[in-house]
Amino acid sequence: MKAAQTRVLLTGAGGGIGTAAANALAAAGSALLLAGRSAGQLAAQARALRQRHPAAQIEWHAGDLRKEIDIHALSARAEAQECNVVIHCAGTPQFGPLGDCGIDTMTNVLQTNLLAPMALTRALLPHMRGLPRAQVIFLGSALGAIGLPGFSVYCAGKFGLRGFAQALRRELADTGVRVQYLAPRSTRTAFNDAAVEAYNRATGTAMDSPEHVARALVRMMENESAETFLGFPEKIAARLNGLAPVALDGAFAKHRRSLGGHAAHHPIHDDKEMKNAH
Repeated sequence: MKAAQTRVLLTGAGGGIGTAAANALAAAGSALLLAGRSAGQLAAQARALRQRHPAAQIEWHAGDLRKEIDIHALSARAEAQECNVVIHCAGTPQFGPLGDCGIDTMTNVLQTNLLAPMALTRALLPHMRGLPRAQVIFLGSALGAIGLPGFSVYCAGKFGLRGFAQALRRELADTGVRVQYLAPRSTRTAFNDAAVEAYNRATGTAMDSPEHVARALVRMMENESAETFLGFPEKIAARLNGLAPVALDGAFAKHRRSLGGHAAHHPIHDDKEMKNAH
């Protein structure tokens, strides 16, 4: 759909890519329902967008998508706003050896990056199937197709999200609901902390600006392509990894070494145990 025809529910609107996406969508003519956890941040973001784009329709809704009650509240608000596009942009990072990642962190990453968009999509589906045309766009990652040392739990969530999007796209192929998956590579936002930036420098990993990803997101919404990977060599690596994943194992020695050489034998701690120890 052309942006001027869309009423977009944008989750994770206050994040780095979310902020850039909200600005790009408003500039292109989309009406927006911004969603995130902080009411104050969303209210300020909405005011700024209205000042920057006076013709844009901007609303907001605060809630925690890890909670079922908040998912249903947001779904009802999106239906009331007659949203015909949902863009799942909310996410949380994870980086480091698996031994540094406790159960609480694993649970939070998978709930936020995988279960929340699945549950919200399920809640919205009756409304969206009742529309002449609708779109569900998942902001995934190149790491939804490439298992990268240091991102094991994050990859698990993004691999799952890509599989969910692919299966749902095929499930809804005879309806008016288009399901899409956008896979950026590493992006220059606060989502990637100093440790990730150092890892990227050590491994020669390029990073894109959030504005670059936002422009790609608007293009994808308008051209309705099923799946798009951003960046080279990431888009080639994603294809190769799909065809012959074991053949690429040796290509990640530099990434493995850049974790500090202790990824294989680092002790495993539970988050609650760590909290009790301090």
